[in-house]
Amino acid sequence: MGFNCGIVGLPNVGKSTLFNALTATAAAQAANYPFCTIEPNVGRVSVPDERLDKLAAIASSAKIVPTQLEFVDIAGLVRGAAKGEGLGNKFLSHIREVDAVLYVLRCFEDDDITHVEGSIDPIRDAETVETELMLADMESLDKRIYNAQKKAKGGEQEAKDQLAVMNPALVALQAGKPARTIIPTLTPEQVQILKQLQLVTAKPVLYIANVGESDAATGNAYAERVAQRAKDEGTTSVVIAAAIESDVAVLPLDEQKEFLDALSLTEPGLNRVIRAGYNLLDLITFFTVGPQESRAWTVRKGSTAPQAAGVIHTDFERGFIKAETIDYQSFIDCHGESGAREAGKLRQEGKDYIVADGDIFHFKFNV
Repeated sequence: MGFNCGIVGLPNVGKSTLFNALTATAAAQAANYPFCTIEPNVGRVSVPDERLDKLAAIASSAKIVPTQLEFVDIAGLVRGAAKGEGLGNKFLSHIREVDAVLYVLRCFEDDDITHVEGSIDPIRDAETVETELMLADMESLDKRIYNAQKKAKGGEQEAKDQLAVMNPALVALQAGKPARTIIPTLTPEQVQILKQLQLVTAKPVLYIANVGESDAATGNAYAERVAQRAKDEGTTSVVIAAAIESDVAVLPLDEQKEFLDALSLTEPGLNRVIRAGYNLLDLITFFTVGPQESRAWTVRKGSTAPQAAGVIHTDFERGFIKAETIDYQSFIDCHGESGAREAGKLRQEGKDYIVADGDIFHFKFNV
């Protein structure tokens, strides 16, 4: 099961620098000119979770395998992208395929790095990107609604159900609001229809305020404006200095802490970005723990035990019998599975059990 976040923004805001740091590679070309990223670069990164190390230590695991999240570095967007300006069409086709969108907003001054708009204003930049995405969504809906209306007149129920979602989405977009703003008014079934439409502005958004090195620990006035916009929209923002993160990512682990301490930073900003992206997608982690391997796995909130088993192997879900389950804190307090079993903390959960974040599972199945 793969989950991915698309990194978007105007040219020269630090998208590729951030992506390079995230993947600790130089796979994405970071250069001081627009459209240096032509094709979307894809990288998978480990999700930081100190719980996994603690579980592995208790179980004396020979191997530790964290869960991962995928990031896609997408070519810079400019005004007119919805009409094909710049790399507009290619940009839009790539971004429709991601699960969530990370807006990288330039919050630093640097005369040596040109800004496509000629000045620094992260809110204006966010609105430029959002406007282009809304225009693209409106164009998409206009075509779909026309086709759905013809099918609905013929009595097709699926088309009627789609129109019940597409029409309010179009109304919102025409009013200058992203499609995701209608989600609170939809039923769970309609939310699924909205997702299937692949409207870019229906996807969850995380704002990343890319600041200069001197503002890495405290942020700045630009970043505060971004944080307020995120709060107003019911989402979150993360402050990072992508240039610093790029330097930190290539250092040995023992040198990273010393480097971060010198900058009054407690952890790499990338960790916050990854965790925020993970939370944005409504994901939780469960674990499998043993002497050979301790591994973290990802499911969406609300997933059942059989669905979690299916993440490991489809046979596990198909032949699911039960899940021996220990919550994380009990595993820690009881120093492992044996202690948890003796203390009565190991539970037998069935097909209807809803996975809780941090559950340690041993699945029983028969195929």
